[in-house]
Amino acid sequence: MLGDAVFHGDVLANGGLDDRLARSRVLERAEQLMADAVHAEHTFFSTCGSSLSVKAAMLTVTCPGSRLLVGRDAHKSVVAGLILSGVEPVWVEPRWDAGRHIAHPPSAAAFEEAFARCPDADGALVTSPTPYGSAAALQDIADVCHRRGKPLIVDEAWGAHLPFHDALPAWAMDAGADVCVTSIHKMGSGLEQGSVFHLQGDLIDPAELASRADLLGTTSPNVLLYAGIDAWRRQMVQHGRELIGHALDLAGRVRSEIESIDGIHVNDAADFCGPGLAADFDPLPVVMDIHDLGTSGYRAADWLREHHHIDTHLFDHRRISAQLTHADDTETARRLLTALRDLAAHAADLRDVPHIAVPSPADLRMDQAQLPRDAYFTWHERVPTDEAAGRIAAEMITPYPPGIPVVLPGERLTQPVLDYLTTGVAAGMFLPDAADQRLKTVRVVRRR
Repeated sequence: MLGDAVFHGDVLANGGLDDRLARSRVLERAEQLMADAVHAEHTFFSTCGSSLSVKAAMLTVTCPGSRLLVGRDAHKSVVAGLILSGVEPVWVEPRWDAGRHIAHPPSAAAFEEAFARCPDADGALVTSPTPYGSAAALQDIADVCHRRGKPLIVDEAWGAHLPFHDALPAWAMDAGADVCVTSIHKMGSGLEQGSVFHLQGDLIDPAELASRADLLGTTSPNVLLYAGIDAWRRQMVQHGRELIGHALDLAGRVRSEIESIDGIHVNDAADFCGPGLAADFDPLPVVMDIHDLGTSGYRAADWLREHHHIDTHLFDHRRISAQLTHADDTETARRLLTALRDLAAHAADLRDVPHIAVPSPADLRMDQAQLPRDAYFTWHERVPTDEAAGRIAAEMITPYPPGIPVVLPGERLTQPVLDYLTTGVAAGMFLPDAADQRLKTVRVVRRR
C-alpha cells in the first residue's frame, strides 16, 4: 500500500541521515530553523508525540517529592508524568460552564491562589488551547509565575498553527511561557507522533531539558517523522499566513452553514469566552452541540462514520467536533455539510440514547488521598464497580477523546463519578486505559 519510498527513507538518524558523529548537524539545524520560525530560543524535535514532550518538560521543571501546579483539565500524558516523577500535583480548577458541561482553562487568579497556598511549588502547567478550542490568558498566567521566579509550561498540543496567523489566540512563546509543547500531527502537516517543544528565558537549562527528553525518548528515532516536522515548518514559513487565513475563512463559512441546520448549534466565542469562561477562542475546531437532536455525540459519531465515512475530531455526551485545518477546502467542507444535514434528517433514528449521569463540577472532583505515583505502583486489586465508592483508585480512567482523565490514581472514588462512567460506557463512551474497559470492575489500592 505504501510503496517502497517510505522504506528507503527510513534510515538511521546517525550513520544514515547524518554521519556517525552527526557532523553535518542535520537535526540541530532543522531544530534551529523551527525555533526561528516560531520565535523560540531553543526547539527540540520528538518522535514520541507530545506525550513524551510534556513529560520531559515536567521532569525538568520539578523533581520527585516536589510540587507542581497543574490544571485539572490536563491530558493523561501529564498525569503519566506525575506518576513517573513522584511529583505532588497541586490541582488548579478549570473554569466550568455548568450549563454546557464543559471545562475551560483555569484563570490567572486560580494560579495566583494556588501559589498562595503552595508557595514552594516549582512551577505551573496549563493546557491551552483545549481540544474544544478555548484558550487561557497565557500572558497573565506567565506573569503570575514569573513574579515568583517560577517557570510556566504550556501544553499547547492543539496549537501548532497559532504562531502563523494573528487572528488566532496568542502563541505560548509570544505570551511569555518558558516551555511549550506542540503536536505537529494535530494542527500541522506532520505524521502521527511528530511533536516539538520550545524553550525560552533563563529559568530552565536547555541542556537539562534535552537530557530529560533523551532519558524518556527512543534511541532509534524515525527520521520520516523528523522530515514531516521540518517540511511543515518550511510550508508554514513560506505560506502559513495564506493557508491558515484560508482555513479561517472556510471555518467561518462552514460554521454559518451548520448553524442553519435544525438541532445543531455551533459553539463560538460568545458561548466559550467571557467572565468565568475562556479568555480566547480558536474557531478551527468546529464544536457542535447536538443536544437538540435528542442524541449523543457517541451515537452521532458512529452514524457519520458508517454512513458518510467521516470521522469526527472528538465527541462526548452532547457534542461532536469537526477539526478544520489548512488542508481542508470547499470539497471537504461540502462533504461535511452534506453529512451533517443527513444526520439531522435521521435524528429520529438515533434517539432513545441511554441516559448519562453527568455530575456537577463539584461532584466531578474527588479527594487526592495519595500521590498518583504511590497509588499506581502499590499493590492493587479489582473490585466490582458498585462496591468501589470510598476506595482509592489505582488506575487512570479516561474518556477518549479528548483524553482528560476523570479518575486519577490516588483519588478516592465517589458514587457520582462512578455513575457517570458506568452510564457513559453504556451510552458509548470509550475508556481505553481502564483495566476493565466495560467498567464492571475498578482497580483500587489493596487494603492491608
